[in-house]
Amino acid sequence: MNQSHEAILVVAASTINADMYYASRFLAPDPFIFLQTTSRKWIAVSDLELDRARAQAAVDEILPLSRYSERLRQQGSLEPGQAELIAEILKERSIGTLLVPASFGLELADSLRSRGYRVNFKKDPFWDERLRKSAEEIAHMTQALRATEEVLELALETIRQSTIRNGLLYQGSQPLTAEGLRRLIHHGLLDRDCVAEQTIVACSDQGCDPHEEGKGPLLPHQSIIIDVFPRSLGSRYHADITRTVVKGTPSVELKRLFDGVLAAQEEAFSRIKAGVTGQEVHEAVSSRLERLGFQTGEVNGRQQGFFHGTGHGLGLDIHELPRLGKGGGVLQSGNVVTVEPGLYYPGIGGVRIEDVVVVREEGCENLTRAPKVLQL
Repeated sequence: MNQSHEAILVVAASTINADMYYASRFLAPDPFIFLQTTSRKWIAVSDLELDRARAQAAVDEILPLSRYSERLRQQGSLEPGQAELIAEILKERSIGTLLVPASFGLELADSLRSRGYRVNFKKDPFWDERLRKSAEEIAHMTQALRATEEVLELALETIRQSTIRNGLLYQGSQPLTAEGLRRLIHHGLLDRDCVAEQTIVACSDQGCDPHEEGKGPLLPHQSIIIDVFPRSLGSRYHADITRTVVKGTPSVELKRLFDGVLAAQEEAFSRIKAGVTGQEVHEAVSSRLERLGFQTGEVNGRQQGFFHGTGHGLGLDIHELPRLGKGGGVLQSGNVVTVEPGLYYPGIGGVRIEDVVVVREEGCENLTRAPKVLQL
C-alpha cells in the first residue's frame, strides 16, 4: 500500500454524536462518514440523504455511497460492508493514516487495520475548537437559556400559586406533584422549540440525591430543587439552570444551606478566569463551604455535604470539557461552563443553584438572569 496521506475519520449518526454534527453541520439519524484532510472535507451518505446533504452540510463535497457500493460489486463484493466502503473512499484519495475519536467502533477500527490502514485514537475533546465557543455559539446558548428561564418562571409561579392543605401543596383540587410540574416544564420547552429529558423536580430528601428526578406530591416548607437542561431544537445547543425554592416557611437550617450555596457560587464567580484551573475553582468552593461549617462525608450510609463537582462545560453536549472539579484543567477564554455548587443533608433537604458563565481573560460573564430566591 502506497497511501501516505493522513485524514480525520468520523463514522456516526449526528443526531446522537455531537462531534459529527460539529464537523458536518448535517443532522441525520443514521451513521454516515465524515472525512477531512488538511485542505478538504467530505461526507459520504446514502442516496436517501444525498439531496438534503448537498443543501445543508458544511463540507466541500458530498459522496454518494451508492457509487462505491456499485464499484465494489463490479469488483466481486456481493454486499459491501462499511469498512469496505470506507477503504474504497480512502484508496481513491491515497489516504493511509486515520485519526478517529475515542468513541470510534472497535470492530470497524480493527477491520480497517486489517486492510493496512493505520488508525490512531484521540482523547476528548476530539475537536479542540469545541472548547472555546464562538460568539455565534454563545448566542445560541443564551437563546436557549432565555427560553428555559421563561419556562422555569412558569414552574415557579405554579408553586407560588399553590395552596397548602393537609401537609401537601395543592394546585386547585389536586396535589401538585413532581411529575405534573415536570410535564408543565417539558410542554413549555416544546412550545419554545426546546426539548428536555430527566428534568429534576426533587423535593425534601429526594433532593439529597443530586440526580434523583423526583416523584410524588410536593411538600410545603421543604426544599424543591428544579434542574432544567434542555437542548434547542434549532441550534442543538444546551441550556442548564437549577434553582431551589420553598413554598411556605423554610427551616433555619435550610436557609443556612441556601445562603451557603449562594456564597459558594459567588466564590466560584470570583475565581473563574482564563489561566486558572477548574480544580482550583472547585477547591476554592469546597474550602469556602468548609469554612462556613458545612462538612462533607458519609453519615448513616449516605453522602452529605458537597460531594460533586462545581461545574462542567456546556455546548452541543450537556456535559463537555472543561470540568470545574477534581482534575479540571486550565480554563480558556471562550469556555462556557456551569457553576452549580450544592449542599445536601438528609433531614434538612438539598440546595443547588446553577448558572452558566463564559470564561473571559479577566473574569467571567454570567449568561443566566433567573432570580435566586428561596421562599416563594
